[in-house]
Amino acid sequence: MHSRCSTFRVSRAFSLVEVLVALAIFALSAIILGSSYVNVLNSYAVAARSAQTNEDLAFARSLVITQPDITKLQDGGEFDSASGRHVKWTADISPTATADLFTVVFTCEITDPAQPQPDKTVQTFMLLRPTWSIDAAARNQLRQDTKNRIYEIQGKTAGSSASTGRPKS
Repeated sequence: MHSRCSTFRVSRAFSLVEVLVALAIFALSAIILGSSYVNVLNSYAVAARSAQTNEDLAFARSLVITQPDITKLQDGGEFDSASGRHVKWTADISPTATADLFTVVFTCEITDPAQPQPDKTVQTFMLLRPTWSIDAAARNQLRQDTKNRIYEIQGKTAGSSASTGRPKS
Protein backbone atom coordinates (compact mmCIF):
# COMPACT_ATOMS: atom_id res chain seq x y z
CA MET A 1 0.00 0.00 0.00
CA HIS A 2 2.76 2.33 0.75
CA SER A 3 4.09 2.12 -2.75
CA ARG A 4 0.76 3.13 -4.23
CA CYS A 5 0.62 6.39 -2.32
CA SER A 6 3.98 7.41 -3.51
CA THR A 7 3.08 6.97 -7.17
CA PHE A 8 -0.23 8.85 -6.93
CA ARG A 9 0.66 12.02 -5.13
CA VAL A 10 -2.26 14.39 -4.40
CA SER A 11 -1.54 18.08 -4.89
CA ARG A 12 -2.89 20.34 -2.16
CA ALA A 13 -1.44 23.71 -3.30
CA PHE A 14 -2.30 26.17 -6.11
CA SER A 15 -0.35 25.89 -9.32
CA LEU A 16 1.58 28.86 -10.69
CA VAL A 17 -0.98 29.38 -13.48
CA GLU A 18 -3.85 29.56 -11.01
CA VAL A 19 -2.00 32.13 -8.91
CA LEU A 20 -1.22 34.27 -11.99
CA VAL A 21 -4.85 34.16 -13.17
CA ALA A 22 -6.05 35.20 -9.71
CA LEU A 23 -3.54 38.09 -9.63
CA ALA A 24 -4.62 39.24 -13.10
CA ILE A 25 -8.30 39.26 -12.07
CA PHE A 26 -7.48 41.15 -8.89
CA ALA A 27 -5.36 43.70 -10.81
CA LEU A 28 -8.12 44.34 -13.37
CA SER A 29 -10.77 44.80 -10.69
CA ALA A 30 -8.45 47.16 -8.77
CA ILE A 31 -7.91 49.25 -11.93
CA ILE A 32 -11.65 49.43 -12.63
CA LEU A 33 -12.47 50.40 -9.04
CA GLY A 34 -9.67 52.96 -8.98
CA SER A 35 -10.83 54.64 -12.20
CA SER A 36 -14.41 54.69 -10.92
CA TYR A 37 -13.27 56.39 -7.74
CA VAL A 38 -11.34 59.01 -9.72
CA ASN A 39 -14.42 59.67 -11.88
CA VAL A 40 -16.57 60.16 -8.78
CA LEU A 41 -14.03 62.62 -7.33
CA ASN A 42 -13.90 64.53 -10.63
CA SER A 43 -17.68 64.77 -10.81
CA TYR A 44 -17.80 66.11 -7.23
CA ALA A 45 -15.23 68.77 -8.18
CA VAL A 46 -17.20 69.75 -11.29
CA ALA A 47 -20.42 69.95 -9.25
CA ALA A 48 -18.71 72.16 -6.64
CA ARG A 49 -17.33 74.50 -9.33
CA SER A 50 -20.75 74.63 -10.99
CA ALA A 51 -22.42 75.50 -7.68
CA GLN A 52 -19.92 78.32 -7.09
CA THR A 53 -20.47 79.63 -10.61
CA ASN A 54 -24.24 79.57 -10.12
CA GLU A 55 -23.92 81.44 -6.82
CA ASP A 56 -21.71 84.13 -8.37
CA LEU A 57 -24.03 84.40 -11.36
CA ALA A 58 -27.12 84.69 -9.16
CA PHE A 59 -25.49 87.43 -7.08
CA ALA A 60 -24.48 89.43 -10.17
CA ARG A 61 -27.97 89.02 -11.64
CA SER A 62 -29.52 90.20 -8.36
CA LEU A 63 -27.41 93.35 -8.61
CA VAL A 64 -28.99 94.03 -11.99
CA ILE A 65 -32.52 93.26 -10.85
CA THR A 66 -32.38 95.44 -7.73
CA GLN A 67 -30.60 98.48 -9.22
CA PRO A 68 -33.08 101.36 -9.56
CA ASP A 69 -30.79 103.54 -11.71
CA ILE A 70 -30.53 102.47 -15.36
CA THR A 71 -27.41 104.57 -16.03
CA LYS A 72 -25.43 102.70 -13.36
CA LEU A 73 -26.45 99.38 -14.91
CA GLN A 74 -25.34 100.35 -18.37
CA ASP A 75 -21.80 100.85 -17.01
CA GLY A 76 -21.74 97.24 -15.81
CA GLY A 77 -19.84 96.15 -12.73
CA GLU A 78 -17.36 93.74 -11.23
CA PHE A 79 -16.55 92.20 -7.88
CA ASP A 80 -14.44 89.48 -6.27
CA SER A 81 -16.47 86.58 -4.94
CA ALA A 82 -15.98 84.88 -1.60
CA SER A 83 -14.36 81.91 -3.36
CA GLY A 84 -11.57 84.10 -4.78
CA ARG A 85 -13.00 84.42 -8.28
CA HIS A 86 -13.40 87.64 -10.23
CA VAL A 87 -16.85 88.39 -11.64
CA LYS A 88 -17.42 90.99 -14.35
CA TRP A 89 -20.89 91.70 -15.72
CA THR A 90 -22.62 93.96 -18.23
CA ALA A 91 -26.27 94.62 -18.97
CA ASP A 92 -27.59 95.84 -22.31
CA ILE A 93 -31.02 97.30 -21.61
CA SER A 94 -33.58 98.21 -24.23
CA PRO A 95 -37.19 99.34 -23.79
CA THR A 96 -40.06 97.33 -25.25
CA ALA A 97 -43.40 98.39 -26.73
CA THR A 98 -44.93 98.10 -23.26
CA ALA A 99 -44.48 100.94 -20.78
CA ASP A 100 -41.90 100.26 -18.04
CA LEU A 101 -40.99 96.84 -19.51
CA PHE A 102 -37.37 96.36 -20.55
CA THR A 103 -35.39 93.63 -22.27
CA VAL A 104 -32.11 92.94 -20.48
CA VAL A 105 -29.23 91.06 -22.10
CA PHE A 106 -27.11 90.10 -19.13
CA THR A 107 -23.51 88.98 -19.78
CA CYS A 108 -21.42 87.64 -16.91
CA GLU A 109 -17.80 86.53 -17.09
CA ILE A 110 -16.36 84.64 -14.11
CA THR A 111 -12.59 84.27 -13.95
CA ASP A 112 -11.24 81.49 -11.75
CA PRO A 113 -7.46 81.46 -11.13
CA ALA A 114 -7.55 77.64 -11.19
CA GLN A 115 -9.18 77.52 -14.65
CA PRO A 116 -7.47 78.45 -17.93
CA GLN A 117 -10.58 80.01 -19.50
CA PRO A 118 -13.22 82.22 -17.83
CA ASP A 119 -16.83 81.04 -17.68
CA LYS A 120 -19.03 83.32 -19.78
CA THR A 121 -22.82 83.30 -19.49
CA VAL A 122 -25.32 85.34 -21.49
CA GLN A 123 -28.96 85.53 -20.39
CA THR A 124 -31.87 87.50 -21.78
CA PHE A 125 -34.83 88.37 -19.59
CA MET A 126 -37.59 90.96 -19.23
CA LEU A 127 -37.93 93.30 -16.29
CA LEU A 128 -40.79 95.56 -15.32
CA ARG A 129 -39.01 98.61 -13.86
CA PRO A 130 -40.85 101.95 -13.71
CA THR A 131 -37.74 103.66 -12.30
CA TRP A 132 -35.82 102.90 -15.51
CA SER A 133 -38.19 104.96 -17.67
CA ILE A 134 -36.39 108.21 -18.43
CA ASP A 135 -38.62 110.00 -20.95
CA ALA A 136 -42.04 110.68 -19.39
CA ALA A 137 -43.60 111.63 -22.74
CA ALA A 138 -42.50 108.36 -24.35
CA ARG A 139 -43.76 106.46 -21.31
CA ASN A 140 -47.17 108.15 -21.51
CA GLN A 141 -47.34 107.46 -25.27
CA LEU A 142 -46.60 103.76 -24.66
CA ARG A 143 -49.34 103.64 -22.03
CA GLN A 144 -51.82 105.28 -24.41
CA ASP A 145 -50.87 102.86 -27.21
CA THR A 146 -51.44 99.95 -24.82
CA LYS A 147 -54.85 101.31 -23.83
CA ASN A 148 -55.78 101.65 -27.50
CA ARG A 149 -54.71 98.04 -28.22
CA ILE A 150 -56.80 96.81 -25.27
CA TYR A 151 -59.81 98.76 -26.51
CA GLU A 152 -59.37 97.27 -29.99
CA ILE A 153 -59.20 93.74 -28.57
CA GLN A 154 -62.34 94.38 -26.50
CA GLY A 155 -64.14 95.86 -29.52
CA LYS A 156 -64.40 99.33 -27.98
CA THR A 157 -63.37 102.63 -29.43
CA ALA A 158 -60.55 104.70 -27.93
CA GLY A 159 -63.01 107.33 -26.69
CA SER A 160 -65.29 104.93 -24.80
CA SER A 161 -66.23 105.60 -21.22
CA ALA A 162 -63.81 104.00 -18.77
CA SER A 163 -66.22 104.28 -15.84
CA THR A 164 -69.08 102.30 -17.36
CA GLY A 165 -66.99 99.94 -19.42
CA ARG A 166 -69.44 100.43 -22.36
CA PRO A 167 -68.65 102.16 -25.65
CA LYS A 168 -70.23 105.54 -26.25
CA SER A 169 -73.13 105.54 -28.76
